[in-house]
Amino acid sequence: MVNRPEIPTEPVIEPLAQFLEIAAALSGSFDLQELLDLILTKSREITKSDAGSIYLVDRSDGFDKLLFKTAQNASRPDISFEEFAIPLTRDSLAGYVAITGETLNLTDAYESSPDVPYRLNRNFDLDIGYYTKSVLVLPMQDRKGGTLGVLQLINRKKNAETILTPENLLDETLSYSQQEERISLLLASQAGLSIERQNLLEDIENLFEGFVTSSISVIEARDPSTSGHSERVAALTVRLAEEVSSVKRGILRDTNFSRQQLKEIRYASLLHDFGKIGVPEAILVKCQKLHPDRLEVLRQRFGVARRTLELECAQNKYRHLIEHPHHIAEHPAGEDCPHCASLHAIDQQLSQNLAMLDTYWNIVEEANSPQVLGEDTIAQLKAMSVFYYRDLDGTETPLLSDDDLENLLVARGNLTEAERRAIEAHVTHSYQFLQRIPWTPDLAAIPEIAYAHHEKLDGTGYPRGLKQEQIPLQTQMMSICDVFDALTAGDRPYKKSMSLTKSFEILRQEADHFKLRGDLLDVFEQRQVFKVLGISENDTEV
Repeated sequence: MVNRPEIPTEPVIEPLAQFLEIAAALSGSFDLQELLDLILTKSREITKSDAGSIYLVDRSDGFDKLLFKTAQNASRPDISFEEFAIPLTRDSLAGYVAITGETLNLTDAYESSPDVPYRLNRNFDLDIGYYTKSVLVLPMQDRKGGTLGVLQLINRKKNAETILTPENLLDETLSYSQQEERISLLLASQAGLSIERQNLLEDIENLFEGFVTSSISVIEARDPSTSGHSERVAALTVRLAEEVSSVKRGILRDTNFSRQQLKEIRYASLLHDFGKIGVPEAILVKCQKLHPDRLEVLRQRFGVARRTLELECAQNKYRHLIEHPHHIAEHPAGEDCPHCASLHAIDQQLSQNLAMLDTYWNIVEEANSPQVLGEDTIAQLKAMSVFYYRDLDGTETPLLSDDDLENLLVARGNLTEAERRAIEAHVTHSYQFLQRIPWTPDLAAIPEIAYAHHEKLDGTGYPRGLKQEQIPLQTQMMSICDVFDALTAGDRPYKKSMSLTKSFEILRQEADHFKLRGDLLDVFEQRQVFKVLGISENDTEV
């Protein structure tokens, strides 16, 4: 029997309450597999079907097919079902319904009319020792009438509790009545809308995933030295949150993060450094104290100073020879000549000045490296700052500019105070950017979680100087993971990666000084959260 899947106008009163209950249950499910299982379970319950299955239409790779997504069988609960694909053709029951959009209501699936194109695939019954008799196959459609999938109900029973056997099958099964067909069609229509909603949610999530991925690629394109940092911090933080949720003792025993909260943590971790897009690139990619362009300018300045000293030496010797044209002929061979001594003194002065320039350049190269400066190096840099040379136009020019000196005198790291403030501003940039996104309620905390990732428990962090009670727990976990990755990352050109032992030593010091939370660090270390990155506890160097 073939019917068009039109929504019935005839009132159905008896199962109305049950139908509304099912509709409410479907609208509350947000996982596709869970939703499909629920659709099938409720459809079987309302029709007293012994078994059933759901197929979804798949056109993702250009080949139309049906995906066998789920199946249930009350009489054979021991049988497990795996997902598989079949071609989308009219010769199968599900394929016919998916293509035509019609409903099939068969009293005995084994006795199909020779005039119809579809046939029951008996291999399934043979494989599990089952017999399919009455069948109701319905399309699950979206709002535009497109078929999203097929709901197949098998063997309507007189009594829902009966276990069907080959001996009682004929006595205990019934055909699907017009009322069951109408109710099932309503349910299939509701299921189609639920699947469409779920598909839309997945599309939105995939769209946002693509946006996040693109955002991260933009950051990494501007700062290749930290490539992969955001993904690693996200992986670490999510794993730490999962481990914290499993803690059964202590203050963390009542902490539990739901699947949606883990998703919120992941997005916040992935986007925590997005504000770096607002940091000048020259600062963002700075590896040493002087930017390569500025170091090259300084190198050329040293070269000009060198050539100027050599030119002045030549000019002084020429001037002396012009003033004393006969000195070579005037002094006897082997005797001391005051004029030659003067020329020699000019050459010696040049040699001393050139040697001093070489020394100064060595000091610049040493000071340019992002390391802690010694007192001697600081004194030499300050002495160098008062060295002037005569430029090509005759102007007295300092060998080191004020900006050069400020950068080279950075006592620790490679950033000046102004540059450090610009880098630290990335946290505020991230927050301002994330705050503009219209987050759904279950992701609404993302801006605040990301905003606090450089705060310290004792209030010494930035940018707001928050204390522990003001910092979200999710952020406290992210902060540990952020510092861990910064210590162990091997892709930073300005530092070497640290071993696990040294990294945990530094992290423990931070916890002891109430910068990071100690109990979270305990979970991180004891549960070996770092293994999510493929790091072994036996690694001496990460």
